[in-house]
Amino acid sequence: MDVTKDRSARPGITTGALARSLGISPTTLRSWDRRYGLGPTTRVEGRHRRWTAEDVAMVQEMCRLTAEGVPPAEAARVAQIQAADGHAAEEAPAATAPRPLAPVGGPSSGPDTAPEGSPSLADSRRRCRALAQAAVRMDAEAVHEQITAAIETYGLVTAWEEMLAPTMRSVGRAWESSDDRYVEVEHLLSWHVSAALCHAYARSVARSGPASAPPVLLACLPGEQHTLPLEALTAVLAEHGRRVLMLGGSVPVAALEATVRRIAPAAVALWSQSRSTADLPLARHLAALRWGIHGARTRSHILLCGPGWGLRSDPGLLRPHGLGDAVRIMVSASRPGDDVPSASEEHAPEPP
Repeated sequence: MDVTKDRSARPGITTGALARSLGISPTTLRSWDRRYGLGPTTRVEGRHRRWTAEDVAMVQEMCRLTAEGVPPAEAARVAQIQAADGHAAEEAPAATAPRPLAPVGGPSSGPDTAPEGSPSLADSRRRCRALAQAAVRMDAEAVHEQITAAIETYGLVTAWEEMLAPTMRSVGRAWESSDDRYVEVEHLLSWHVSAALCHAYARSVARSGPASAPPVLLACLPGEQHTLPLEALTAVLAEHGRRVLMLGGSVPVAALEATVRRIAPAAVALWSQSRSTADLPLARHLAALRWGIHGARTRSHILLCGPGWGLRSDPGLLRPHGLGDAVRIMVSASRPGDDVPSASEEHAPEPP
């Protein structure tokens, strides 16, 4: 929605409508008004405050500058000067700003179409950009609202694959290439994504109650601390009514083996973010473990999840193609030793 259009026929728009169109929180708009005087010029007593086209342009410039890293007070000063002088937004000085985040979104090419119930390419990019900009502004309320809205609108799998993961990758690249300039942005975004996933998991467990099927086990390999992808997998599996044991980051080898022997999981997802933590001999060892009575011994399905595994595959191991495929495999494995289809049997494997 272009909030600068259709102004002549009405006195302005409300704070809530403006916040939705800009992808920020109404609380942020009120804070900017209170702290920096970036408020609506039209204030009708007893009614909602109305933002004119000029007010909207000023706030849009504030959003642009803060997204590029300009301190809020300086960004507000520049936005007010431009509003007073009538300068175009692209003439705003930003010499002191750090390099802006690269655009993010879903697939990098292809038509602006999507399966029914999925976001279009344009919508994915818009949501990713708005989420990244809210994180750069350190606008916790807007970050929370946008993550929640994406999950409620498209579901956990689509929200993760089309919006949350691409945005976090973009923020991570900005951090790695700017001397830790965006590390606080990545931490803020990661915390809110984790909180939303934990909330989704708790809600599913409370709704479905205890699961009767054998559990599935999720763990990061030794030395691996990237837990968010497994948190997403945990939340989606719980939504499907599966009993999940999530061990978190950097699980020691002895603990992994002891847990597999103790709980006899139907499937085990091993996450590796980098090649340095991908341990194929360990995965093969876990896949070879057997238990049960003589003549009916069984084993767990082992899934190699994450980019650290590269394109490697193994006859005794499964390589999911994304979060959705990992969910399909683990839901299909209702008991240890069940035959389940692997993504590698259908196409070249890609990391979830």
